[in-house]
Amino acid sequence: MRVMAQIAMVMNLDKCIGCHTCSVTCKQAWTNRQGMEYVWFNNVETRPGQGYPRRYEDQEKWRGGWELNKRGALKLKAGGRLHKLAGIFSNPKLPEIKDYYEPWTYDYKNLTDAPLGDDYPVARPISQLDGKPMKIEWSSNWDDNLAGAPAYGDLDPIVERTRQQASDKVRFEFEQTFMFYLPRICEHCLNPACVASCPSGAMYKRAEDGIVLVDQDHCRGWRMCVTGCPYKKVYFNHSTGKAEKCTMCYPRVEVGLPTVCSETCVGRLRYLGVVLYDADKVAAAASVQDEKALYEAQLGVFLDPEDREVQRAAEAAGIPHDWVEAARRSPVHALISKYRVALPLHPEYRTMPMVWYIPPLSPVVDALTETGHDGEDAGNLFGAIDTLRIPLEYLAEVFTAGDAEPVRASLEKLAAMRAHMRAINLGEEPDASVTDAVGMKPEEIESMYRLLAIAKYEDRYVIPTAAVGDARRLEESALPEGCSLDHEGGPGMGGDGPFGQDSGRKHLPLVSVENFHGLRRRQTSDDPADAEEA
Repeated sequence: MRVMAQIAMVMNLDKCIGCHTCSVTCKQAWTNRQGMEYVWFNNVETRPGQGYPRRYEDQEKWRGGWELNKRGALKLKAGGRLHKLAGIFSNPKLPEIKDYYEPWTYDYKNLTDAPLGDDYPVARPISQLDGKPMKIEWSSNWDDNLAGAPAYGDLDPIVERTRQQASDKVRFEFEQTFMFYLPRICEHCLNPACVASCPSGAMYKRAEDGIVLVDQDHCRGWRMCVTGCPYKKVYFNHSTGKAEKCTMCYPRVEVGLPTVCSETCVGRLRYLGVVLYDADKVAAAASVQDEKALYEAQLGVFLDPEDREVQRAAEAAGIPHDWVEAARRSPVHALISKYRVALPLHPEYRTMPMVWYIPPLSPVVDALTETGHDGEDAGNLFGAIDTLRIPLEYLAEVFTAGDAEPVRASLEKLAAMRAHMRAINLGEEPDASVTDAVGMKPEEIESMYRLLAIAKYEDRYVIPTAAVGDARRLEESALPEGCSLDHEGGPGMGGDGPFGQDSGRKHLPLVSVENFHGLRRRQTSDDPADAEEA
C-alpha cells in the first residue's frame, strides 16, 4: 500500500442555479489576460447541450483519455510515442477556435464618437484576436438554458448514446423537456491523460496534493495535452505559446483557502477536502475491462482515513499528521465513500477524475407537485425516480459509464433524506422504513443533511495548509524575475502579439504567500479589527 493525498472536490448539482458566478470570478482571477480571451478554466454548461468546447465528449473525434489495447493494458486514445512523433508538428485532433468561440468585445468608442445624425450609433462586435468586425455565431455559453431545444439538444453526444439504449426516454417535445446545470473545472485526475500525452514533460501531478499543473518553463506548445485531456480543460495561450489549465487555485489552497470558484459560489454547492488513496491500485483500477465497473473500481482505490493501518502507512509515506486529520474530517470523503451520493464525471475515460458530482433530484419533486401528489413524500419519490424528467439513462451516461444503478441509489438516498428531515421539521415521527430502504441509519441521514443543507464554511472546506517552506519555494515571487516568461525579450513582456493588437501579454503582479495568508484572515475573521490588522 502506497498512500498518497489528493485535494478533491464535490459539487451538489441539486443546488446549482446556473448563475455563472464561479465562471466569472475564475475568469477575473486567472484568465483575464492577453492570449486567454477564449479560456474558461471554470464553465457552467446546460445539459443536455454540446458543452464547451463544442461536443468535447465525442472521443471518437477528439481521441481524449485512455482505452484498453488487445492485451487489456492502458493506452492513450490519441496514440503512443511513435504516433505523436509522426504528428508532432501538425496535430489534427484539436478543437479549433470555432469549437471554443472567437472572443469579442464591442466598438464602444463608436457610441461616443459617432457624428450627429438621424440614425442611432451602434457598438459592433469586434474580434479580440485580430481587432476586425465579426459576426457572433458561438460562445462558451451559447446554449445556456436551451436544454431540450431540438436545435441544440440533438447535438449532445450523450443524447445520441442514450437514444441508442432507450429511444423513448429522450425526446424534445415541450412536455418532456429537461435540463440541469453542470459546472466543470479540470478534474485533476489520478491517472491524467494530459500528463502522459506531454512530449516535453511540462505537465505534472504534484506529489504533495495531487494538483495537476503545467511547468511554463518546460512547455514547448506541442498541444498534445489538449488532445489527451478528454474533458478539454487544457488550453493553449496563443500569446505565450504555452499550455495553461486550472491550477485548483493552489496558492489559495496552500494557505487553507478554498478555490475562487468555491469561495464565490452562490449556491454553496462545492465541497473541498483531502482524500487518501492507494497509488499502487490506480493502474489496475483504470484498467478494469467493463466500463460500468470503473466507478466501483475507483471507489476501491480510496482509503479509509479512520483505519489505523492506513494512518500508519500515511505517516510512513511522509504525509503530515494534519493532512490525515483533514482527510478524517473531509466532506469530500464523506460524500464519495461514506454516504456514496457523489459520482465521477465520465469514468469511462479511465483518467480517474477527482471532481465528483451529486446528481440532481429537484425536478422530480417539481414534477410530482404539478400532478397534485406530495412531492416530498418518500413513497411518491421512490416510485417516481425511474420516471424522472431527467432520464436515469442520461445521468448514467454522464456519471457512471451507463450504469443506472449507482445513480438510482444516490437519488434514493437524497429522496430518503428529504422525507426523513421533513418528518422531523413537521414534528412527526420519522418512518424508519424510509432510511432502512436505502441502507442508512437515521443519524447518518441527519449527518448527511447537515453537510448538504446547512454546513458551515469550515465544514464545506477542510483544507490543510502547506508547509511554509514548500509554500515559499512554490510561490511565484520566488522566481528571479517574477514570472519565467517575463525576461527581457520574452513572450511575457507584453506588446502586440501575433494575433493583433492587445494579444501580447502584459507584465503580471507578483504574488506572495503572505498576501494569501492575509486574505484568509480577512475572509474568515469575525472581528472587523482583526480584518483591518491583516
